[in-house]
Amino acid sequence: MSATTADSTGTDELAQLRGEIDELDAEIIRLWKRRAGLSRRVGEIRMANGGTRLVLDRERAILDKYRDALGDDGTQIAMLVLRAGRGPL
Repeated sequence: MSATTADSTGTDELAQLRGEIDELDAEIIRLWKRRAGLSRRVGEIRMANGGTRLVLDRERAILDKYRDALGDDGTQIAMLVLRAGRGPL
């Protein structure tokens, strides 16, 4: 394989990988928005029924799930996900 062929193959693969990343980003954004909407609705229903705005045990379970799956960065991601659904504290 010549250097030119290797360069073109690398460029093709790079474009393909970037395209796949773009597709995944679009899906993550779609899911993020969907989850935030569901979370807001859960909060509305909970409060309409006399409950609290936050359920700390539920939030702790979500933080643990993300941390267990993704390591320390998972906690930061979970905090952002939770905030998207309930707003800042």
